[in-house]
Amino acid sequence: MMGEWGAWANLAIRWLHLIAGIAWIGSSFYFMWLDSHLKKAPEAGEGVAGELWSVHSGGFYRQIKFMVAPADMPDELHWFKWEAYTTWISGFLLLALIFYVGADLNLIDKAKLPLETWQAIAIGLASLAGGWLVYDGLCRSPIGQNLRVFGAVWFLVLTAAAYGLGRVFSDLGAFMHVGAIIGTVMAANVFMIIIPNQRKVVAQVLAGQAPDPALGKQAKQRSVHNNYMTLPVLLIMISNHYPMVFAGPFSWLWLAGLGVAGWTIRHFFNLKNAGRFEPQVLAMGALAFVTVAVINETSKPKVVEVADPGYAAVRAIVDRHCVMCHSAHPTHRGVPTAPNGAMFDTAEGLKGRADKIYERAVATPSMPLGNETHMTDAERAQLGAWIKAGAKVGS
Repeated sequence: MMGEWGAWANLAIRWLHLIAGIAWIGSSFYFMWLDSHLKKAPEAGEGVAGELWSVHSGGFYRQIKFMVAPADMPDELHWFKWEAYTTWISGFLLLALIFYVGADLNLIDKAKLPLETWQAIAIGLASLAGGWLVYDGLCRSPIGQNLRVFGAVWFLVLTAAAYGLGRVFSDLGAFMHVGAIIGTVMAANVFMIIIPNQRKVVAQVLAGQAPDPALGKQAKQRSVHNNYMTLPVLLIMISNHYPMVFAGPFSWLWLAGLGVAGWTIRHFFNLKNAGRFEPQVLAMGALAFVTVAVINETSKPKVVEVADPGYAAVRAIVDRHCVMCHSAHPTHRGVPTAPNGAMFDTAEGLKGRADKIYERAVATPSMPLGNETHMTDAERAQLGAWIKAGAKVGS
């Protein structure tokens, strides 16, 4: 019963995480676009950086941005923060539910490092805190004053984190923790820098003091960083559906390449919003994506060609390595229902999912998770041969 409620909790938190993320990223994209479209308007008044007229849903809007802050604060001021907080809280709950509560199944890979559950959780939490401390330190250093230099250094830090975590955790667990590091940094930027600095500026204006422009500059720096990190973190959010990306010893390299693609594509649109159409930047992003795909596919070890062993042999392999999770009544601890509804305890269920089985257990070693049942290369080859021969269940 608790397992069933766990599945509902997973759905609720995942849905909330998606909704909040859409709201947060949408506002980030909008304000970056808004900043790049502001026009000088002398008639708007002293201290105004620019204004923008727009039309939406049958209404006209006039947005004005001040150099630092208005001379007087309005009675009602809207803050954009809860989207970020809700995204991080729901994301952390999801991380805890899947990878910490289910650490034995989803996070620990004993073939890499035989961790105890508490050790794996401690390392995971330390990676989140450490990621923020390194990032914040870089921002406050001279490196943080140059967006390109900072971007290159932060990219190397994240790539190193992906490599290191991939040697400690399961492939998917490592991938998701890199995404959690990025998400934690983005949310901490809002909570630790952007909102506090905005509050200080408001307090200075209300006190009749000249607001400190350095506070706005620092907040803007972190906001721009968040904008560039959105596409890589979205990629990681959906990566669990693509084992060719997260599975295997070179997953850190695929993540680095796709991260470059995401950052480059985001940069193209930021430039375009500012009136600079540079298709070569978009082409670089597309090239990075294609390069990762080509190298990934061409570097895969070839599946050993063997004769079709027949259904009886395959049945024994599947019963030994798969049905403890993928069956009508799973016996694996922490798996109350068959993942994605995939059940292999019948001939029909096995044949119906043959293509997906080939992708997850033959083309990539992503199943069984962490290869906890020690499926051999010979068994994978037999499974692949049976599937390629038509997945016949009567032989």
